[in-house]
Amino acid sequence: MGMAHHETASRWDGLNVAPVAANAPAAAEVQRLRAQITRMQRRSARVETLPVHPALASLFPQGGLRPGAVYTLDHAASLLLALLAAPSRSGSWCAAIGMPELAAEAAEGHGVDLERFALVPAPGDRWLAVTAAVAEVFPVVAVRPPRSARDAETSRIAAKLRDRGGVLLVQGSWPQAEAALRLHDPEWTGLGQGHGLLTAREVTITATGRRLPVPRSVRVQLPGPLGAPDTARRPARQWRTLRRLEAEHREPGRERPGLAEAAAG
Repeated sequence: MGMAHHETASRWDGLNVAPVAANAPAAAEVQRLRAQITRMQRRSARVETLPVHPALASLFPQGGLRPGAVYTLDHAASLLLALLAAPSRSGSWCAAIGMPELAAEAAEGHGVDLERFALVPAPGDRWLAVTAAVAEVFPVVAVRPPRSARDAETSRIAAKLRDRGGVLLVQGSWPQAEAALRLHDPEWTGLGQGHGLLTAREVTITATGRRLPVPRSVRVQLPGPLGAPDTARRPARQWRTLRRLEAEHREPGRERPGLAEAAAG
């Protein structure tokens, strides 16, 4: 990629631009083409996905966070931090905006690399402008909107994410989100008959979205023994699609077929 970029730059630099400079429309076209080539080279160098913990990878069709996408989450801090941990440890800068109660110690306890993590606890009414500015330089940005954003505002941020290859994690609603993730069915272990210490928590995380014709779920310990998610002892229930059994002529001694129930396996 570096050699190709050098060769492309050499071709442009080798052009005799003096006559072109005298022609403003032609000069503008040259600049436009040059910027387009630069964008194409930048996109081709991008990774296919940003990593997530292996215990969460099956929630995503591509096995990780898709660059340029928005994901909505519930307000569980543990779910948000579980998604920030792997990108930060792989070298991507992450930021959390509008979450004043989120502590750096909690983030570190869930596996987030604090060397690549920034907090903007109270952006106020300028939260959208702050989010857009942070998304210019941070590959993964999390935000809790204090209000619903207008379509024009979300469209501008979506365009910036696509151009930069960033990911936006929203605690709340957001139009045209790639997927929605929620944490549910928590189960604590460690307590006996009114005594003992909580030692682990298992939860189910379910993802639904336009690229997921059937919801996907995983059962994990969150936090795990080392902070990051870990595989749970019992698997999550997976949803099956509803199938209708065609009615057949009932013969003596045969049960009449009915509808198959849509249930979790």
